[in-house]
Amino acid sequence: MARPIDPFPRWFSRVTPEPAQPRGAGATAAMCSMQATKSDMMIRWVTKEETAAAPLENEQEVISLIAPRHRRKALIAAMLGAAIMLACPGTARSQQVVVFVNGQPITTLDVEYRSKFIQLSMRKVPTRKEVLDSLIDEILEVKEAKRFGVDISDSEVDKSFAGVATRMGLDAKKLTDLLAKDGTSAETLKRRLRAQLAWTVLVRGRYKASLEISDKDVEAQLKLHKPDEKDDVGYEYIMRPVVLIVPRGSPDAVYEARKRDAEALRGRFTNCDEGVAFARALNNVAVRDQVSKFSADLPQQLREILDSTAIGHLTPPETTAEGVQMFALCAKRETKSDTPEMHEIRDQMFQQKFGEKARRYLEDLRRAAMIEYKMTEDK
Repeated sequence: MARPIDPFPRWFSRVTPEPAQPRGAGATAAMCSMQATKSDMMIRWVTKEETAAAPLENEQEVISLIAPRHRRKALIAAMLGAAIMLACPGTARSQQVVVFVNGQPITTLDVEYRSKFIQLSMRKVPTRKEVLDSLIDEILEVKEAKRFGVDISDSEVDKSFAGVATRMGLDAKKLTDLLAKDGTSAETLKRRLRAQLAWTVLVRGRYKASLEISDKDVEAQLKLHKPDEKDDVGYEYIMRPVVLIVPRGSPDAVYEARKRDAEALRGRFTNCDEGVAFARALNNVAVRDQVSKFSADLPQQLREILDSTAIGHLTPPETTAEGVQMFALCAKRETKSDTPEMHEIRDQMFQQKFGEKARRYLEDLRRAAMIEYKMTEDK
């Protein structure tokens, strides 16, 4: 039997035919959903290696090998694809490139999501220039960080994303839903967090020496801005965490019972030496290793609790993921080198230095970058 003639020469490859296109009402919408797929009439040029066995002199010779009726079908398919794109202008625009930053594209979809995100977080409608500057800076920061070996993992980004959600009184899933509801996405926020983490690590590492703040400088600023607090003192707290363990998933009644046990233990705990030994002898009670915390590193509410707890006694019980926790305050040392006020001044001075270094660094990166605007930039 004679071998059937393949209308497509072996120098071309065909795409597997797709299901028939819908007709009638709703056909345009259905075709829009498939616009990203390849038509069954699409053909492609093959590589030089694929044609090595039978090289051709020029492209015209290859084109002439296709039967006229197949050329007509290919032309019709191309025209149909263009018609579909015109019928679905929103999708086409969302993938338009607005800017190239060192070869990396920023699309209109990126701009739309970032604009909604800034509006949500800053409570104002940003200009197009502000949105583009934010996206451009982000790309430059991440690429520069990678150049110096700083690459933030997905797990670090997810942890930071969860931290944002916690500070908002949400979990990661609810924050994701909230962002989507407001016209942006979780990926937009994660992209921003990745850039912030990478940029902070990079700037801190490269300018570590010049970012250091001496105690003398802090004291001078404290006397200048807060003269009434120059004689304030801070404290170093030496503590032992004591945990009354509660199995996960236990009902509230179990936690309430353990809180009563904790209050009973507080009444018998009068010093760390004897109290720690007594607590360890109890069932389902864990005494953790000693920890040291400075008052400057603690929130005001926790400082007040520790200051109102007598040395050798336990703080009031609180519920944690492990169960019911208290802290045995074993020692309290006075210090003038790290008070809450000095910590606040030190942070302010650091942020000022860091901000200036980061600004100049980013300006240098922008001057050296190849930034090509493909669409008109609004001022």
